[in-house]
Amino acid sequence: MTKRIPHAYTIIVFAILFCAILSLVIPAGQYERETVLINGVEKTVIVEGSFHLVERSPQTWQVFTSLFYGIERQAGIIAFLLIMGGAFQILNVTQAIHVGIVSFLNSSRNLEKYWLFKKIGVNNIILVSVMLLFSLFGAVFGMSEETIAFTIIILPLAISMGYDSIVGVCMVYVAAHVGFSGAMLNPFTVGIAQGFSDLPLFSGIEYRSLCWVVLTFVMFVFVLRYAAKVKKNPKASPMYELDAVLREQIQRNDIEVAYKTTKSAWLVYGLILVALVLFSFYYPYSTFSLGQSTNTVYLLPILTVLFSVTGFLSLKKSNHFFVLVILAFTILFLVVGVIAHDWYLPEISGIFLAMGVAAGFAFGLKTNELIKQFQEGAKDMLSVAIVVGLAGGIIQILEDGSVIDPILHGLASLLGETGKLFSLTIMYIIQTLINLIIPSGTAKAALTMPIMAPFSDVIGISRQATVLAFQFGDGFTNMVTPTSAVLLGVLGVAKIPYGVWLKWFFKYLIIFVILGFLLLIPTVTLTLNGF
Repeated sequence: MTKRIPHAYTIIVFAILFCAILSLVIPAGQYERETVLINGVEKTVIVEGSFHLVERSPQTWQVFTSLFYGIERQAGIIAFLLIMGGAFQILNVTQAIHVGIVSFLNSSRNLEKYWLFKKIGVNNIILVSVMLLFSLFGAVFGMSEETIAFTIIILPLAISMGYDSIVGVCMVYVAAHVGFSGAMLNPFTVGIAQGFSDLPLFSGIEYRSLCWVVLTFVMFVFVLRYAAKVKKNPKASPMYELDAVLREQIQRNDIEVAYKTTKSAWLVYGLILVALVLFSFYYPYSTFSLGQSTNTVYLLPILTVLFSVTGFLSLKKSNHFFVLVILAFTILFLVVGVIAHDWYLPEISGIFLAMGVAAGFAFGLKTNELIKQFQEGAKDMLSVAIVVGLAGGIIQILEDGSVIDPILHGLASLLGETGKLFSLTIMYIIQTLINLIIPSGTAKAALTMPIMAPFSDVIGISRQATVLAFQFGDGFTNMVTPTSAVLLGVLGVAKIPYGVWLKWFFKYLIIFVILGFLLLIPTVTLTLNGF
C-alpha cells in the first residue's frame, strides 16, 4: 500500500503549531531598529548590541487568526496568483500555447538530422537553454516571484517533451533560484548585503561569477539525469499519476485546430499598436544598471516596431500565432520593466491581465465568456492562495511571539572565539537556518548583515566572504522552505504536493549546501579580487 503524503495544509498547520510552542518556551526578546539609506533605498536595520528581553507574548488561540493575518501580509502574492490564474485560463482557451509547443517541437525535431544535434540530443539542448536563461535572470536581477508566471508557460512544454511537472519546475523555478544563490549582480541580495557591509556595490563579481558557473553546471547535471530517467520510464516519476490530468489535457488539444484570422484579432492588433506608440512617446528611454554603470536605450520604440512587424506576420497565419506574439512581447516587456523600470507584482499582474484580455478578444471571446474563464482560472488558484496565506501565518506567529530576534541572537552568539574557516562556516549555517523562517533575502540582510559584517572584521574574515555566506545561506533553502510564498505558488500551479517536492529535492539541496561550503573555502585560504 502506497504511503499517503500529508497535504500541504497539514504540513504548514503543524509548522504554525510548532512556532506557537516556541513562543511558550523561548524567552521573548527584541533588537532595537533604525532606518538607514542603503544604495539609495531606505532600509530598517538592527542597532548593534541592542538585544534585550521583553515581556513574553505566548501564541495560543492566535493560531486560529494566523490564517487571516497570513493572507493579509501575503496579499500581494495572493492577488498576483489569482490574476495570473484568470489571465492564463483565458490564454489556455485559445489553445495558442499548445499550437506554439507543437510547432516548436516539430521544428526542433528537424534538427535531429544534423549529427551534432542528434548526438547531444535536441531535448537536452532545449532543457539547458531554458535553464541557462532563467539562471541568468536569477543571477542578474533576482527573478523570484516572476517564476510563478513562467512555470505556467513552461510546464506544458515539459510534459509535451515526455518529461514531468518536476522537470518543468526545474526549468524555471530551480534554475532561477540556483542563479539567485550564485548571483553576480542581484540587487535584492548582493546589492543590499554589500550596502550594509560598506562594500563597493557588486564588488567581488569575478569570484561570484565562478560560483554561478559551478552551481549552474551542477544543476544541469542533476536535472538532465533525472529528465533522461523520466523520458526512458515515465512511471519512475513521483508525479506520474498526478500529472495524468495535464497529459490528458494536452492530448485533448491534439485534436485538429482550426487555423483562422478574425476581424477581432486585427482590431486588437491595431489597438495594441496605438497604445505602444503612445507609450513610446511618453517613455522613450529605458535605463539599465549593470554594476556601477548605467546604459540608456530607446527600448520601447524598438519593441513597438518589432511588435508591428511580428504581429502583422503572425496574423497572416492565424489567431493562435498572434496570441503567441502577444505572450512573447508580454514577457519581453516584463523583463524590461523589472530591470529598467523597477516593476514589481502590481505592474507584472497588470501586464499579464492585459495580455489575457487582449488574447481573449483577439480570439473572438465575448465579454461574458471572457469573465467566466477568468473566474474559472482564479478559482483554480484559490487552494494555492490559502497555502500562501498559511505560510504567511507562520511568520506572523513568530513575529507576534517575539521569537525571531531571540533565535537570531542565539545563533549569532555561537560564533565565539573560533578559527576563520570555522567561523565562516557557522555564519553560513546561521544564514541557512534563518532562511527557513525568513525567506526574504532583503529582510534577512537587514537583520543579519549589521551584526555579521562588523564581527567578520574582529575575527579577520573578509566582509565579502561574509556576504557570500549570506548569499548561499539565503539561496539554497529557498527551494524547500515552507514559509516561501513563491515556492508554494510554483508548486501550486504545477500541482506538485509539497511533501513530494521535499522528498525529491532534498538530496539535491544537501549537494548544493555542501557545494556552497566548498566554494566558501577559497575566500579564506586564497587572495581573491574584491575579497
